Amino acid sequence: MTNSSDIESSIKQYILSEFLPGEDPAQLTGSTPLISAGILDSIATLKLVAFLEESFSITMAAHETDAEHLDTIERIAKLVRAKGGSAKA
Repeated sequence: MTNSSDIESSIKQYILSEFLPGEDPAQLTGSTPLISAGILDSIATLKLVAFLEESFSITMAAHETDAEHLDTIERIAKLVRAKGGSAKA
């Protein structure tokens, strides 16, 4: 099982590389709003879900792809852990 900091780190790196290239990594914290602040739009959210499913070997239901579950790195990591996700080797 992957620990919480590994999950959050992996998610943060993906968001920085895909949606915030060139931004200061220190500005993206575990509690930075992603959807409600406009960092993730609907297409970006779909890309994030695909990344999560592939990277952590989980399947997300449609109702889990909203701001309630995906608005911060902390919430995303909590969802991944709840689904028993682990990083692929």
